[in-house]
Amino acid sequence: MCDGARSGPLPASGESSFAPLLPPATTLRILSDGRAGHEAQTLGIAEALGLTPDIRRIAPRKFYDWIAPFGPPDPQDAPAFAPPYPDIAIAAGRRTIPALRRLKRDSGGATFTVYVNRPTTGPGTADLIVAPRHDRLYAPNVISALTPANRVTPERLARARAAPDPRIAALPRPRAAMLIGSAEGVVYDLDFIASYLLAAGESVMATPSRRTPPEISRMLRGALSAPGGYFWGGEGENPYLSMLANADRIIVTGDSVNMVGEAVATGAPVHVIEPFVTRRKLRAYLAALEKAGAIRIWSGPFDDWTYKPINSTPTIARGVAEAFRRFAA
Repeated sequence: MCDGARSGPLPASGESSFAPLLPPATTLRILSDGRAGHEAQTLGIAEALGLTPDIRRIAPRKFYDWIAPFGPPDPQDAPAFAPPYPDIAIAAGRRTIPALRRLKRDSGGATFTVYVNRPTTGPGTADLIVAPRHDRLYAPNVISALTPANRVTPERLARARAAPDPRIAALPRPRAAMLIGSAEGVVYDLDFIASYLLAAGESVMATPSRRTPPEISRMLRGALSAPGGYFWGGEGENPYLSMLANADRIIVTGDSVNMVGEAVATGAPVHVIEPFVTRRKLRAYLAALEKAGAIRIWSGPFDDWTYKPINSTPTIARGVAEAFRRFAA
């Protein structure tokens, strides 16, 4: 369910607004498959731990990609599981699992391994599994969280509000942010929604993801060429964080668990454009956030309401730190 969203101008991974949960000398390695949604989660956890990660990329060739996560790692990905072995390794995405397991084996069991999201290889994939609550994975070594880990901290939102991206600051309030995932099977035309909001006197700013179909981006760009509109199409830095921080309301396509999770970390009203066909797990996720008062499934009107921002990242990080301390004792 992780989205390939092109995240905004967040700080380098070494900059953290969290007090360290583990000694600074603790070494941490991230195994990354390059997907932005996966990296947002693993980097979010690393930053919440107060640690600077060593990021190792996984890019298996076709055969090894095809047999992942059940086969061995691609030998060309050896730097991911090479010494010196870290104290902690965090991975997300099925392609990273073979390397994570090899790292555990080659370290003689000394590296504490964490896998983010539900692995098809089961809870034994890593020492600790961080799986979303809607995945319904139950085991003693599983942390279940309402939303995925992310890098959208209160401090970063505050800085983006104090010094918004000039392209966002130029838009008069009220501002609506549109976060677009794959938009696969969405019930409503997104360009119609943008035009409707503009006609109602709201500024509208939108950002697509790597999965957004070109035709949807093209139609949205056209709708937002009107006064009060802004569409980020890859020109310069993505003002994603500035959009989140400075939105009076957020409209997000419900196909992206990550984008919805980042939106509800802001405290702004979040309207979810639900896909026509919603998988059970996604429906459970959206229902839980709706029950918490953070989102509403959009069906025409745009309401205003308040709620306490929801961000599971600190809770996840505390769980990782506690599990690692038990492991290292």
